[in-house]
Amino acid sequence: MINQDTDLFDLIIRGGTVIDGTRRPRFDADVGIRNGRIAEIGDLRARTAAKIIDATGKIVAPGFIDSHTHDDAAVLLDPQMICKISQGVTTVVTGNCGISLAPLSPDAPRPMPLSLLTGDEHAPRAAFSRFSDYLDAVRRSPSSVNVAAMVGHTTLRVMTMDSLDRAAGDGEIEAMQGLLTEALEAGAIGISTGTYYPPAAAAPMEEVIEVCRPLTGTGAVYATHMRNEADGCIDSLNETFEIGRALDVPVVISHHKLQREANFGKSALTLPLIRAAMQCQCVALDCYPYDASSTMLHTDETKLQGRVRIATSEPHPELEGRDLGEIAQEWGVSRTEASRRLQPASAIYFSMDENDVRRILAFDDTMIGSDGLALGEKPHPRLWGTFPRVLGHYGRDIGLFPLETAVWKMSGLTARNFGLTGRGTLETGNHADVVIFDAAAIKDRATYDTPTEAAAGVEAVVVNGELTWWQGSHCGARAGKVIARSRLS
Repeated sequence: MINQDTDLFDLIIRGGTVIDGTRRPRFDADVGIRNGRIAEIGDLRARTAAKIIDATGKIVAPGFIDSHTHDDAAVLLDPQMICKISQGVTTVVTGNCGISLAPLSPDAPRPMPLSLLTGDEHAPRAAFSRFSDYLDAVRRSPSSVNVAAMVGHTTLRVMTMDSLDRAAGDGEIEAMQGLLTEALEAGAIGISTGTYYPPAAAAPMEEVIEVCRPLTGTGAVYATHMRNEADGCIDSLNETFEIGRALDVPVVISHHKLQREANFGKSALTLPLIRAAMQCQCVALDCYPYDASSTMLHTDETKLQGRVRIATSEPHPELEGRDLGEIAQEWGVSRTEASRRLQPASAIYFSMDENDVRRILAFDDTMIGSDGLALGEKPHPRLWGTFPRVLGHYGRDIGLFPLETAVWKMSGLTARNFGLTGRGTLETGNHADVVIFDAAAIKDRATYDTPTEAAAGVEAVVVNGELTWWQGSHCGARAGKVIARSRLS
């Protein structure tokens, strides 16, 4: 006889096909949810629930984990997070590319690309002088998605150095170590670097290693926007591996790509190099399913090669969505001078080869991360379209991988690599983060011209047991939690 106290579920997802996030073959089953957890998976036709969702003909999968975001401020300023929840994303990993919203004091400078998170220097600023202050703010005002937060090395430099165009001194390194230790004790899941960018480009490998010493033995990760993703990509990979070995920590290579035409096809070299490193140390990588990147608008001509499209410009918002070359021609100036006049600004760079994108996506251990920036009306479409694009365009239509593999790349694999215990797979006892989608209909609708269109085919999204997205509309729930790294004894 069934115990009446445990017979009633809060929610039953009935009649769907489960893809559980482990890469195991799909199977038909019902999913019962109680108290924010997956209570049972199996034949629940005789069981009852406060709410039942009919998932007949649909896929029931773990909520997707966006391995690479810049949602640090967005989860506080736009807590419904429709751009993510509409894709089936239930967890975001923040603090990437060396930039995080904390720890930052109100009077600290905000050089690019840090200002992409915090707004321009005249914008109101939240004061999160300690990382714990930021996590507490997210807890007090939860968003619709879970937040797993990293601290940024560039942010630490800004907080401790009077000049960013040099290596840190011993006292500054010690101060950064103290800030990192506080962040880790507060629950940060790791640290990220962005040595590609001016505020951290002057930091030698030795500085990075010493600043990151508190990571060793904690289980926290080291994620990096490498120093070079173009001509120097091999050297940058080797530097990344060396940092990981010196610290004995897991390494995450952010948004792996090969930029500029001279480097097209080099993924045939970089992926075997990454695979070899994986045999002797913990190495992971992610990518996004587009052949264009997006970040601050550079003023260095070497970084302005190829087509560049303006995403945001504070002094010239009327030019958002226009190509830099056209603007420069109209103004009668060089592209570099046009870039200077548009500052502060962000841009989309069409600088990658589609064959490299497909090869990196198809690599067995590649996670999926959007790397989106929630800025302006013309952001990169990856902010709204990444996950359905992988499932629909690359998985179903092109056939890069089976659906079980696609789901694993955006759930179980990511949870494993970042140590997100109890997330990423549909298993009894795990947190009830679930997405229900139509495998035949799921499709990204965000384009470069209309980048904020929600995806098709996402039926429902459940976050920590709460129905949050249903048939194209947000349900109002804000059940996201801070996923803090467990402290190791």
